Amino acid sequence: MTARPAHEQSWTVYGQRQLDFGYLPPVPDRIDWGFWPGVGPGAEVLGDIRGKRILDVGSGPGHHAVHLAREYGALVDGVDLSPAQHQRALNAHGSEPGVRFLSGDVAEHLRHAEPYEAAYGIRTFACVDPHHLLPALRDGLVDGAPLVFSALHTDADAQRPSEEVVPRQELIRLRDEEPIPTQMWVLTPRLWEDLLTEHGFQVEGVELLTAPAPGNPVILQLVRARRRRTPSRDPVTSRPRTARPPVPHAAIGVGAIVFGERGLLLGRHRHGTWELPGGTVEPGESLHETVVRELAEETGLVARPEDVTLLGTLLDHVDDVVRVTVGAVVTAWQGEPADQPNESVGDWRWWPLDQLPQGLFVCSAQILTSWRPDLRPIAPHTGTLHSVRGRNADTHEGERRNPVSGTG
Repeated sequence: MTARPAHEQSWTVYGQRQLDFGYLPPVPDRIDWGFWPGVGPGAEVLGDIRGKRILDVGSGPGHHAVHLAREYGALVDGVDLSPAQHQRALNAHGSEPGVRFLSGDVAEHLRHAEPYEAAYGIRTFACVDPHHLLPALRDGLVDGAPLVFSALHTDADAQRPSEEVVPRQELIRLRDEEPIPTQMWVLTPRLWEDLLTEHGFQVEGVELLTAPAPGNPVILQLVRARRRRTPSRDPVTSRPRTARPPVPHAAIGVGAIVFGERGLLLGRHRHGTWELPGGTVEPGESLHETVVRELAEETGLVARPEDVTLLGTLLDHVDDVVRVTVGAVVTAWQGEPADQPNESVGDWRWWPLDQLPQGLFVCSAQILTSWRPDLRPIAPHTGTLHSVRGRNADTHEGERRNPVSGTG
């Protein structure tokens, strides 16, 4: 069994036991990063979070997220891998204004969410492989966003942190219950600092939180970091559209964002520009179906219409010809990208977001800036992007969403 399934199973068992007991912790008056009320700083270490979009990593029963929403007017998304923990949060706070609870892998969620303005985790970061979580946080936070988390340093058996990035067995303890074994990454402060620095963060401080009761060996570490700002660079050049009018049904097309752990998928057009997968809508096709078909025809990747989230429409004019391009995000696919016969785009490659190539096709550039506003410097202002996106697949009726960016 790998570490992630073991972790998910352990916290599902824990959450189910708490559901069976009917235990829901009250919404606190302050944020405590350790186990002990009043030990260490509170939410002030997050900085000014009034009205900001914040990610709660491993939100559990959701009481911390509700505190930040009520006290500071923050807009908090709480993500937890355990379905039982997620259910606890919904049972207690499912209708709380300003808070949204999601069940799933937080790294996967970050790949498709709009960038957050802050992120935090209360005693949860030791439960996730840092090589899985930290790259997703780097790409899922805006420049300069604070990241604050607490993690186990020394456990109840006085076992100290490791100098290697490897998980070890720890126990989740419940009063009068059999302990639940799980996997945790219990790392030294220096190792956390090295990992954060490697993945694009600047560490601002590490504080050790100790138990107030004599004889309790448990120590937690509170880590304060910040997403490093992306150095300014010259705008990426882009090829303008052709002036040749399309056939009547080809005035609308799609561009698909395929983004995963290896980066963003781009192919080189025979004209020399780099482009997203995409093409024109055929008669009788839905936009979702077009994305799936064009992705398969150009790259060989296989997706389903339900794996496609529409992002927005780009309207522009070239010599009195009105063209409409719809941006989309593909959230799941199968296969490896490869050049396909008789296609004008090939040489498919994965690109890190901070190393996109020069010569992006103008529509691809504008679609990318609608998806990730922090990439805006790449897009020339030659069109207007209008939102067509309603709710993402993980959004339930009545929950808030933030709008797609305005102009491309």
